[in-house]
Amino acid sequence: MTELKPSKSARKREYLALQKLGEELITLKQTELDILPLDDGLREAVMEARQIKAHGALRRQKQYIGKLMRHVDPERLREEMARLRR
Repeated sequence: MTELKPSKSARKREYLALQKLGEELITLKQTELDILPLDDGLREAVMEARQIKAHGALRRQKQYIGKLMRHVDPERLREEMARLRR
């Protein structure tokens, strides 16, 4: 029996959701960001995005953050961020 792969549209929706979650990281305070379980590469990319002012460069950095988010457990991160908001 063959397994069904998610469609290209479904994968794109998933990647966009991860990118949006990554964009939320940019808006967090530094103390909140330090609490979250992020790997060094993702943390560094978020810090860089905070410094970028050019619209096109910021858009590309957000896409890069979305790509890095594929290697993170999004549910755990969402739970931690929800806990911070309380």
